[in-house]
Amino acid sequence: MARQTISAGETLRPAREKVEMYMNSLLKKYDEEVLLEMENLAKKYNFPIIGRVVGNFLHVMAISIGAERIFEFGSGFGFSAYWFSMGMKGGELTLTDGNKTNIGIARKYLSRLSRRCDFKYYAAWAQDVFKETSGEFDIIYNDVDKGDYPEVWALARERIRPGGCYIADNALWYGRVTAEKVENDIEPGWTEAIKEHNALIFHDADFDAFINPARDGVLVARRK
Repeated sequence: MARQTISAGETLRPAREKVEMYMNSLLKKYDEEVLLEMENLAKKYNFPIIGRVVGNFLHVMAISIGAERIFEFGSGFGFSAYWFSMGMKGGELTLTDGNKTNIGIARKYLSRLSRRCDFKYYAAWAQDVFKETSGEFDIIYNDVDKGDYPEVWALARERIRPGGCYIADNALWYGRVTAEKVENDIEPGWTEAIKEHNALIFHDADFDAFINPARDGVLVARRK
């Protein structure tokens, strides 16, 4: 039997496009000005965002565990932080991104939200910011360069409070994780790093984990 291969130009959609469209149609109630502007900006510049379906999932996760302290490894211009903040009633949400412009845009949008939480912004390497930030978190979110996923998990796992969650985007890497061999990965080694990251978490006795297959797969690991 021939080995399955996936090139950089190929993707396997975890959910059918029409199903994604249907799920998005259920979320029109969130059509507030800030969200619409963020979505339009992403569309204009082809900036990768998690979208409403995954965003709403983050919102539900935050509100379900009463999150009051969240740290994001990789925030872009604040789209995921927007959704996390919807599930918070006060507390602290830390954004990080290596691009100063992205953080500036995040501040511009999120500062318009009169509710929710205290946003902290860092235009810096996420791992460095995390090491300099003390204490435990209710949620640690990972959306950095995929080659760094195992490192981020190693840093994060001991700093999630019992009952708290680690959440990682791109856990399915558009289906590349299913291939025995990946040719022309987005960056060399990224698929293998994601597979290593996922395996580490699912074999960790201190966490219960699952992958929500919406969009590109969202891994959630709850600390026991």
